[in-house]
Amino acid sequence: MQDLEMLVSNLAEMEHIHEDFRLYLTSAPTDIFPVSVLQVSVKLTTEPPRGLKANIKRTYAGVDDEILESCPGKPEIWCKLFFSLAFFHSVMQERRKFGPLGFNVVYEFNDSDLETSQTMLKNFLESQVDIPWIAMNYVISCINYGGRVTDDWDLRCLQAQLKICYQEEALNDGYTYSESGKYYAPSFGKIGVYKDYIEQLPLVDSPEVFGLHANANISYQRNESDYCVDTVLNIQPRIGGGGGGPTPDEVVLAKQVQLLTDLPELLDKATGKKELFKEKNGLLTSLTTVLLLEMEKFNRLLSVMKRSLTDLDKAIHGFIVMSETLDKMYLSLQNGKVPDNWTAVGYNSLKPLAPWYTDLLERVAMFRLWLEDGQPNAYWLSGFFFPQGFMTGCLQTHARQHKIAIDRLTFGF
Repeated sequence: MQDLEMLVSNLAEMEHIHEDFRLYLTSAPTDIFPVSVLQVSVKLTTEPPRGLKANIKRTYAGVDDEILESCPGKPEIWCKLFFSLAFFHSVMQERRKFGPLGFNVVYEFNDSDLETSQTMLKNFLESQVDIPWIAMNYVISCINYGGRVTDDWDLRCLQAQLKICYQEEALNDGYTYSESGKYYAPSFGKIGVYKDYIEQLPLVDSPEVFGLHANANISYQRNESDYCVDTVLNIQPRIGGGGGGPTPDEVVLAKQVQLLTDLPELLDKATGKKELFKEKNGLLTSLTTVLLLEMEKFNRLLSVMKRSLTDLDKAIHGFIVMSETLDKMYLSLQNGKVPDNWTAVGYNSLKPLAPWYTDLLERVAMFRLWLEDGQPNAYWLSGFFFPQGFMTGCLQTHARQHKIAIDRLTFGF
């Protein structure tokens, strides 16, 4: 990347460059591409269109009657399965927008996967009298597309979706790809028949065409909204406006002071109730072990928070260098989000900063009460860093008390 920056810098300083000279640079999405190069460049991006209609339309933009007639031995079967393949490819592209509901891992299926599968389809149809459904499904789902898939459940999902498009019934005119009946392979004909059908497809896709419940759209729309809001917040300027309101530095410093003031002290074993730490048969009780492990995790989180809040105050006032970590923390506090350096050592949570911090105070207060007053009568299960460890501790406690093998114990719900 340094060599690239030097190249662009040298070109910019050269006096005699031919007016027709152009330097084209291509790159996959990356966080380390030099900003200085982007600032002096004309930027172009390419990505799949949004929606099934747009995806299928893009596929058929380069298709003509010559391509549809390129399999003279089985012209109708070729055209039907060609469209089925385009539909399958579009579904695979669009399932990504649902996040983990669509695929456990986000995969970058591209045009080369579709083109390779189309070539394989033609070879299968031309080389064999009968249609080899099993072989075609295997090659396309497990090799062409499946070569990118790393999760077993995602591969199973991909195979199930392809089987909807690639089966003998798909050659019938009345066959539909979804229960709504809006998506089907058009009747055999010229390219105009297919393009006319594509134009009448709905612009907004219902989740049922992907085999998902209607509520999947709620998750997708929420993610899209969060992405838009986060983008707007992240590009807001760091200088104050002319309206007399507080500057971003003042906003962040006010939050920093409030958070640091309310931050609880570390959980200290020395202040704990002595009965908790009495050993029986040379061992601490299982629940005391759970308490100590939770205290260690909360103390680490509180320590990171205190240190980073103190460093952020110094960085804003110019006493230390504003590092990348502190810069991201600055933006997070400005936007009301939990900083990444806290999340890295914290518990799993989807809450924004204010309710997350209130939740943290309640969790620490619960463990402080347990530490100083002894075991409570009831436990806040979701307040633990690792609830599974607490439940295992309960089983161990019961097993030791009643002399029962822990493998014979289970929880009832």
